[in-house]
Amino acid sequence: MTTYTLRPIGRVESTLTDRAAAPRQPDEGAPDAWLVFDDRFAPALEGLIPGIDVLLLTWLDRADRDTLTVHPRGDATRRHAGVFATRAPDRPNPIGLHAVHILAIADTRVHVRNLEALDATPILDVKPLLTQGR
Repeated sequence: MTTYTLRPIGRVESTLTDRAAAPRQPDEGAPDAWLVFDDRFAPALEGLIPGIDVLLLTWLDRADRDTLTVHPRGDATRRHAGVFATRAPDRPNPIGLHAVHILAIADTRVHVRNLEALDATPILDVKPLLTQGR
């Protein structure tokens, strides 16, 4: 198989530090957080503005990459499902997908609403949602 190299472009700053205590979804009590981009990517932030929604892709660096099946939502009473049929963080390529709302931008720091990613999670990319006329 071909190998691909992903390079983080920044990291998440969040109050979430304990995976077991973190909300599973953004609407389950996820806090606001900061996306902190490496200075060399400052030009890539041009055009992002407070008030828009973006898709944030992260690398779930604390995930177990050998997990192929899970009990959905960690509920042992539910039948096992393949990780591709769930949003489980443990998976062969642990790419996190988060829809977040931009609250503010300060240089290479972007303040977002309801992000369930843990502190120091690597950021891979940001893309605007197409539903906003972009």
